[in-house]
Amino acid sequence: MSSIKKELPKEKFRLHPRNKNGERYDFEALIASCPELATFVVLNEYKDQSIDFFNPAAVKMLNKAILKHYYKIDYWDIPPSYLCPPIPGRADYIHHLADLLASCNEGKIPIGKKIKCLDVGVGANCIYPMIGVKEYQWSFVGSDIDEAALESASKIIEGNLELKDFVELDLQENSRDFFKGILRTDEKFDLTICNPPFHASLEEAQKGTLRKLSNLKGKKISTPTLNFGGQGAELWCEGGEERFVKDMIFQSRQCRNDIFWFSTLISKESSLKSVYQILKKVDAKEVKTIDLNLGNKKSRIVAWTFLSPVQQRNWMKEKW
Repeated sequence: MSSIKKELPKEKFRLHPRNKNGERYDFEALIASCPELATFVVLNEYKDQSIDFFNPAAVKMLNKAILKHYYKIDYWDIPPSYLCPPIPGRADYIHHLADLLASCNEGKIPIGKKIKCLDVGVGANCIYPMIGVKEYQWSFVGSDIDEAALESASKIIEGNLELKDFVELDLQENSRDFFKGILRTDEKFDLTICNPPFHASLEEAQKGTLRKLSNLKGKKISTPTLNFGGQGAELWCEGGEERFVKDMIFQSRQCRNDIFWFSTLISKESSLKSVYQILKKVDAKEVKTIDLNLGNKKSRIVAWTFLSPVQQRNWMKEKW
C-alpha cells in the first residue's frame, strides 16, 4: 500500500470569510487547548489527522475543543442523545446575519449588547448565543419547549462568565407558539434565529440519520448511531420543516413591528416555493435568501421583514 500522503484542499468547503473554521482543523492547536481530544485523533486515508465522525464521543469532544480554542468557551456539554451541532455551519448562520444587518447599516456590522436576538429553539447546546456573543457581543434570548434542554443551556451559560450578562433563557409553554409568551410588552428584537425540525416523522428522521451515516462511512448503514444525536422535537414535527416554517411566518405577522429581521434555516429546496408564497401572502416587505455551502449538504437562510425602508431607517436611528 502506498504511503504517499494525498493532498487535501486547504479550505474547507466555502464557509463565510469570517468563519474561524474556514480551513481544515488544526488538530495540534485543538489538542493544545483541549488535551482530551488527543485520545480520539487518528490518521485518515489521506495520512492526515482527523477523528472518526462515526463515533459520538469523538464528535462531541471535537466540538468542545473547537469551542475552547476558537471561542474561549470554558465549559460546554450536552446530555446524551441531544443534538450535537456542526459548529462551522452554525457560525456561518451568525456571520451571514451580521452581513444582513450591515446591509441595512451602510455596510457596517452593528456590534454590542444593543443588538438583541431571539433564538427560537435554543436547544441543549446553546450554540447560536455562544457564537453570537463571542463574535459580535450581541445579546440573546433563547426559547425552547424542552425543560431539560434549557437546563443544559443554563449550565453552559453558568459555566462561562462572559455569557451570563448576554444570554437569557425562556421556556415556551405552548409548543405551537413561536413568539407569543416569549416577547414581553414593548420588547424589540433585531433578529430571530431558528434551526427548524427537518423531518415530518420519527421514521423519516431515522432514515435521514442512516443516509447521513452512510455518507460518512461510504457504505450503506442499517443501524442508527447517535453521533449527531437529536431529541424528537429537534429532529421532526408534524408536517416537517415546511409546515413548521409556514406556521412561524404566519405568527410573525403578530409581532411585525417588534422584530426587524425574522430568519430561519431551510434545508429542503422543495420547501422554498411554499415558503415564498406564504411570505407574499403575509405581505413581507423584503425577503432575502442566503445560500450556505456546507460540503455535501446545501442549505439556505430565508430572512424577511415587515418594515418599510423608512421604518428600517427609523429603527436604526432609535435603537442602533
